[in-house]
Amino acid sequence: MLSLSLSCFPTMFLSTHCPFFVLLVTHFYPRVSGNTVDLGAADLADKARQFPAVFEPAPGGSSSSLSLLLSSFPGDLEISEYCRDQLLIFGQRYEAYVKCLVPAARPVKVCENCFSSYVNLNETYTNITDQVGPGNVSCRDSLLRSDRLMVVFVLFNNLKDLWEKSGCSHCITKGFQGLTNDTLAFMTMLNQTQTCFDTYRQGNHTELCQKCKNTYKDLNELYRTLEMDLNMCIDVEDAMNITRRIWSKTFNCSLPREETVPVIAVSSFMLFLPIIFYLSSFLHSEQKKRKLIHPKRAKSYNSLMNIQDKQN
Repeated sequence: MLSLSLSCFPTMFLSTHCPFFVLLVTHFYPRVSGNTVDLGAADLADKARQFPAVFEPAPGGSSSSLSLLLSSFPGDLEISEYCRDQLLIFGQRYEAYVKCLVPAARPVKVCENCFSSYVNLNETYTNITDQVGPGNVSCRDSLLRSDRLMVVFVLFNNLKDLWEKSGCSHCITKGFQGLTNDTLAFMTMLNQTQTCFDTYRQGNHTELCQKCKNTYKDLNELYRTLEMDLNMCIDVEDAMNITRRIWSKTFNCSLPREETVPVIAVSSFMLFLPIIFYLSSFLHSEQKKRKLIHPKRAKSYNSLMNIQDKQN
């Protein structure tokens, strides 16, 4: 009787409510018929074997549905062992790069401290996109574009955008061997300036401004050269901004700009140039007017004298 009733239930119903139904039958049906219970239990056992994942105990309660999904999901067959290894390496190097970036956020040293981690991550991503593994296995499609999220692709491009916005390629050599010569020169001069600050900061700041003026001036000129050549990264920019704030706000120092004198001279000349032009034009016109009037007066005077002589 119980077997007949079970056959009437759809498979979807059994897969969803079978645990509750077994519990209900085992607790209440024995009170009705002992012989039928054995038959029902055997039938239920056969039904349960058709859905083994439902009866597997899953710790944590709410993760039972996830355990069911993972136990029967065939997606692992789409990824080769080589691609799975590359995915694991990508995750490890991604984690290493992010762990390096966070402490280097302030003061900014993301290029100087983390370029080696980025190189390792970029190498792994290149292996995924361009390299072919054993058996001519390519991981491009299976790891990058097999789903709508494209997790590996998005994660890497986010960090790549960060690298490009930081301008790290201006401070790191093309072979990613280390810092460029200009960057090393700037860092050396920066350390000298900071050492000078540390030496005289406990005393009078006026003395610090005098003693450290030349060092700070050389650092500032080198930074302007790098800025004009567009040959600096965020590390250099941030370090110079911090040094300028310390120089002007903390120590209240100022650096006279020598180029202001010729600028003021040229500006003054340009300002008075129209006045000089109009004044010279006015003087020149007055002088010419006098030259033109003088002969006319002389001629009229001679004519008048001739007329008077004739009358006499």
